[in-house]
Amino acid sequence: MIKKIVLVLVVLFAVIQVVRPTKNNSANTQKDISTLYPMPPEVKVIVNKACADCHTNNTNYPFYTNIQPIAYWLEDHVKDGKRHFNFNDFASYKIAKQNHKLEEVIEQIKEGEMPLYSYTLIHKEARLTDAEKETLTNWCQSIMDSLKATYPADSLVIKK
Repeated sequence: MIKKIVLVLVVLFAVIQVVRPTKNNSANTQKDISTLYPMPPEVKVIVNKACADCHTNNTNYPFYTNIQPIAYWLEDHVKDGKRHFNFNDFASYKIAKQNHKLEEVIEQIKEGEMPLYSYTLIHKEARLTDAEKETLTNWCQSIMDSLKATYPADSLVIKK
């Protein structure tokens, strides 16, 4: 009986290797945050190493993502990350949403919630130093300050 169960599991594992999720790879940056707000080189380096895989439309896939069901788990993870914040779609957000999302980025970084532990456990290069956290949060805060100086206060609040 155990041999049959193992055989069925092996066959199922082999079958799911054939069906693959769509990869998150797009070169479209027309609505990228950098089209609205200059991204200094040091911020770009931080974003690329710690944020881009889950928060842009262009994920860098390591070898292990070719193994199912890991690819499906990763696809769901990336979709969720992009749903919360997407650097490549940022310019399409309304001003209030831009302000709110930047506020959330600052909060998530300061509270140590981003980048995710599950990501930095495997991708050690994505761990942010205190200086990198400060650089990224200061950049986000500078954009928020610019929005505050440009738009009326009530336009920066998401209306319910």
